[in-house]
Amino acid sequence: MAQSPPTAGAPPDISDIDLSDNEFWKRPLEERHAAFARLRSHPPQFFAEPDMGPLPPGPGYYALVTHADVAEASREPGVFASEPSAISIPDMPADFSEYFGSLINLDDPRHARLRRVVSRGFTPRMLARLQEDVERHAAGIADDLRTTGPCDFVSHVAARLPLVVICEMMGIPEERHREVLENSNVVLAGNDPDYLGDDAETAMTRLLEAGENLSGLLAELAAQRRAEPTPDLTSALVNANVDGESLTDQELGSFFILLAVAGNETTRNAISHGLRLLTENPRQRDLLWSDFDTHAPGAVEEIVRHASPVIWMRRTVTRDYEMNGRTFRAGDKTVLYYASANRDSSVFDDPDTFDITRKPNPHLGFGGPGPHFCLGAHLARREVTVMLRELHRSVPTVRAAAPPKRLASNFVNGIKSMPCEF
Repeated sequence: MAQSPPTAGAPPDISDIDLSDNEFWKRPLEERHAAFARLRSHPPQFFAEPDMGPLPPGPGYYALVTHADVAEASREPGVFASEPSAISIPDMPADFSEYFGSLINLDDPRHARLRRVVSRGFTPRMLARLQEDVERHAAGIADDLRTTGPCDFVSHVAARLPLVVICEMMGIPEERHREVLENSNVVLAGNDPDYLGDDAETAMTRLLEAGENLSGLLAELAAQRRAEPTPDLTSALVNANVDGESLTDQELGSFFILLAVAGNETTRNAISHGLRLLTENPRQRDLLWSDFDTHAPGAVEEIVRHASPVIWMRRTVTRDYEMNGRTFRAGDKTVLYYASANRDSSVFDDPDTFDITRKPNPHLGFGGPGPHFCLGAHLARREVTVMLRELHRSVPTVRAAAPPKRLASNFVNGIKSMPCEF
């Protein structure tokens, strides 16, 4: 738990804030953001690590919560390293790296090599080819919603578009799309018992099973594409040779897990939060609907800033380093809280307000500056934009009918379900 001595003229008290307590992440979003605002008035605070059941307790971590700190740590990958893990505060068992050891958890030169190969799937030419598919699927989803009537927006709309886009990019047969969705739900379930069960041992077992299932699916597909190449991303990756470099089977499997999870879950949550925010802010909705093409780019950036679908990433300090009144030592763990940085009042005027005309909007919702900026950011922006455009075209009165059911997670600001009406 963070500690702050009560002295005259001191910043606000933070002794009640514990970012490792699961109960903190069940509190309403407004309370969590208010807690981060208090933390931002202090140097980076140290927290004990969350209880992981069968795993031995780790040494703890520093929370980086200001925009300046998160951006600086992102720009200094030689000091704030992604290895051994960027997506888990505790150090996980070695067998997790088989499935979850993709480029997001690597540093250069291994990171640069892997990103150079997989970036073949995210070139402007490849994304341009996807545009027609994204528009076609989004139009079909919006038309289906109009026919279905009031329903769960997440399962009927938000989850469908990124799932089908990612699966078609990879050449995954339609009959296996549900398998990808269900396993990616588990991988990013956080602490949610609906997906991971009620104890840490069960959770780790289910995580490993989900990783094994996704990796196995791509292994089947890769074998087929090596024998008979087709015009999809799987073929491009398994047959890639960039300056003599190609992907190993393990690298291919772990990258697919990253792509399935990051490209599916986070975009789904951005679309879901988009409807929630437009419902809660009807004047902003009216402004967007009044001239969609003009305001859509700003709306998408503000949705990502305000919602921050990915709450944090971890880094490990490689050498002694001083930042914001704190000296970090080699081996220290730091956690970069994008959700807090995106509400930093020293950077954003009235940061809790949803404003689609906000300019500039230097949010860190796709990660901070540096080599780990989200590889799929352009695709995510395109999907959110197209889905909102098709909703505007087909069901312009659609709105959230009740508060969302949230994912119990400290890592993903997820929405499991949210009824809509029109």
